[in-house]
Amino acid sequence: MATDISKIFKKKQNAIIDRWIKNQLSEPGLRDDLISNEDQRSDSEQLVASLLAALTDKNLDNGDADDFDHVNEILSGISLSRARQGFTPRETGFFVMSLKDTLLEIAQQEVKDPVEMAWITTRLGKLFDVFSIITFETFIKGREEVILRQTDEITEISTPVIRIWEGILVLPIIGTLDSARTQVVMESLLTEIVASGSSVAILDISGVPTVDSLVAQHLLKTVSATRLMGADCIISGMRPEIAQTIVHLGIDLSGIVTKASLANALLYAFGTLRLEVRKSLPSIKN
Repeated sequence: MATDISKIFKKKQNAIIDRWIKNQLSEPGLRDDLISNEDQRSDSEQLVASLLAALTDKNLDNGDADDFDHVNEILSGISLSRARQGFTPRETGFFVMSLKDTLLEIAQQEVKDPVEMAWITTRLGKLFDVFSIITFETFIKGREEVILRQTDEITEISTPVIRIWEGILVLPIIGTLDSARTQVVMESLLTEIVASGSSVAILDISGVPTVDSLVAQHLLKTVSATRLMGADCIISGMRPEIAQTIVHLGIDLSGIVTKASLANALLYAFGTLRLEVRKSLPSIKN
């Protein structure tokens, strides 16, 4: 009569948890800086309890069975959490696959028939193949969320709108402009124009490595949107190589004020607002 290994696993639940945690702690790459031993044990106990509660001899090789919905939910939650915490795919995969190794160790102690043991190994392998796929799919989703969030944060940081003078805003652009970033630049600039009531905006492109036709079109859109809000727009940081590129591309910027440096743009903005900045002479004490 074939051994119902699921019943053996249920009886050995505490032993499985203890051995599995021992195997995890013995891993040289264990990231105890990202997760405490208490949280590691809590995750392990929760997963084992759910897995053994759902496991039967009939579904031993079918990770897609409805019986394992809660198991897959727990795996997804753990994988998503570890992706956000900074674990690597290998570290996350080891968490799952080390449980399979632990179950096989327990099975080898209880099942002496090599043919039967080979059959159990094959079925457990199929079961954990599904669990591994779910784990990695969720991990990738979690990492994508982290990357998107970091990209949004970097975009916000790299497009600050600075009120450099009363009525004058400066937006230094660093890196390449694409459609998505141009939208962020325009929204940030237009919002600050309304909030501050500024009438001059300076787009400083000193930090833009290259300007092609697409980048130039994005700049033109930003200038047009600024003008629609009633503010004059100046482009500063127009380096010689950028100027040559724009000429070669046949892009018409004749209707836009451009300056070689931010200082020149600021001086022009002062003139637009009829402001004059003069160096004061030191006072002479009697």
